Amino acid sequence: MAGLMVSGTQVSYVGQYCREIPEFLGRDFGHFAKRLDLSFNLLRSLEGLSAFRSLEELILDNNLLGDDLVLPGLPHLHTLTLNKNQITDLEYLLDHLAEVTPALEYLSLLGNVACPNELVNLEKDEEDYKRYRCFVLHKLPNLKFLDAQKVTRQEREEALVRGAFMKVVKPKASTEEEEAASPEEPPQYTPLPSGSRDLTSHRGVLGKGRYFYYGRNSEGNRFIRDDQL
Repeated sequence: MAGLMVSGTQVSYVGQYCREIPEFLGRDFGHFAKRLDLSFNLLRSLEGLSAFRSLEELILDNNLLGDDLVLPGLPHLHTLTLNKNQITDLEYLLDHLAEVTPALEYLSLLGNVACPNELVNLEKDEEDYKRYRCFVLHKLPNLKFLDAQKVTRQEREEALVRGAFMKVVKPKASTEEEEAASPEEPPQYTPLPSGSRDLTSHRGVLGKGRYFYYGRNSEGNRFIRDDQL
């Protein structure tokens, strides 16, 4: 089937512009898939994901997922990337993830309004991003990586003391922003790096810079595990 790639326990259905998770994916692969990549689609709902109870990695970059996002209970999920979606309510998302993904260690939210990154919003600065990280770690203290950076001991200590006071206020969308988020407008397709196109070696790319680059040749974010550093 066009667009479908399966390798061992890895399932990829990328760039198919689907608005919902196809039923056949859960029926045929949900019982064994541990890694699911649904990037570059038009997903607004994750209905059907409950068939993938054994998931450990879930890639949902470049979709249309918003503040009504609902994940099923995924007790084994340790990696979740939601880069370049339409998430604005950070606290709701974090509370939901704390409830349904207790094993989560790697999270990336770059490219969402909820993630105040200077490179995608010129009104934000480094201090805004630091406060965001502190609040996320307060809500999800078991994270090892957040966005493009490894979580440090200092960040953990600060989150314990000050995290509860670093709440990021949900911004109000303007009329122009609402029009720009039209459901008929598909997310811009960003080609995968050449080293990430082979499904069997699709471990991705993680930079160690202060901020993460967003460009036409950038996929958004991928994680490097501790044993790969």
